[in-house]
Amino acid sequence: MQGLRCLMRGSSSTGLRRFSAQPANFGGGYLGTGHREDSMFSTEPRILVTGACGQIGSEFVPFLRKKYGRNNVIASDIKIPDSNSPVTDGPFVYADVQNKDNMARVVLENRVEWVVHLASLLSAIGEQNPQLAIHINTRGVENVLELARHNNLRVYCPSSIAICGPTTQRENMPDEDAFRPTTIYGVTKVYAELLGEYYHNKYGVDFRSLRYPGIISSEAMPGGGTTDYAVEIYHKALRDQHYKCFLSKDTSMPMMYMPDCLKATTQLMEADESRLTRRCYNVTGMSFTPDKLAESIQKVIPEFTIEYQPDFRQEIADSWPKAMDDSIATQDWDWQPEYDMDRMTRHMLERLSELQHLDKI
Repeated sequence: MQGLRCLMRGSSSTGLRRFSAQPANFGGGYLGTGHREDSMFSTEPRILVTGACGQIGSEFVPFLRKKYGRNNVIASDIKIPDSNSPVTDGPFVYADVQNKDNMARVVLENRVEWVVHLASLLSAIGEQNPQLAIHINTRGVENVLELARHNNLRVYCPSSIAICGPTTQRENMPDEDAFRPTTIYGVTKVYAELLGEYYHNKYGVDFRSLRYPGIISSEAMPGGGTTDYAVEIYHKALRDQHYKCFLSKDTSMPMMYMPDCLKATTQLMEADESRLTRRCYNVTGMSFTPDKLAESIQKVIPEFTIEYQPDFRQEIADSWPKAMDDSIATQDWDWQPEYDMDRMTRHMLERLSELQHLDKI
């Protein structure tokens, strides 16, 4: 094991550009299922993305490949992506984040330097199977941080507004607050934040995290979160001109459009270490209610209607903040969102219309 650690550390204290004893076309990954065609002298970081087939991963992987090079970004998941999935346009490996040996092999064979750890069960699904959420969400980040400690890896692991609870400030939630979540997903995200900070302070692991608000995407269907209505509503507006919302009309929550999410994540990953004053940052784009979002859609689709049938997710939403203060992110690494609600709505409806048209061809 010591020899393995020495090989992975190489001679660089920064974790960038170690050597490879493998030829450029060596097929790595679990059971040799990975593939790469990169030059071993590339100056870009080698990035492993866990949970790559999820809502964020399916868009973040192609975004990273465009920025860092197709073969420098290794997508991983426990399910094989569909042939038309964007993550298949480049290296893909099987990786179970609960299996440390499996993860270690993927990291070694692919000469990984950065890990973007997205694999987790979200809030609504987590409440239906708390034990599974505990195993995936906690074992996964533990294994990633241990591999980072031994192999000098940079780790990005997102957090969430799900860390909030009844004691959290509802208006303009600050970076430091009383976080007492009421969902198992929130509990596991608090654990990930604290464990990442511990590994940074104790072992010097370069751990970074953003507390995501609700993420709205035109490219992927919802993944089982409490903010999913803000994605579903656009699909229903185009298809049925009507939507049954599982939250009340005046439930305000912070949100972010996916292009801003990808931008913010990359900015933090690339930020100069000397500028960072914390390891976990609030980040947000806008706040709105289902009623206001419906009005935004009606500016484009006047016949659209909405009704409200709150379910168990209403109680979860009521424990979360209405808005987040991300001024420290602006101060430390120049964060600024580009999308407001109306601009997002226009872009979402245009993009979804394009995708529906392509499906009919």
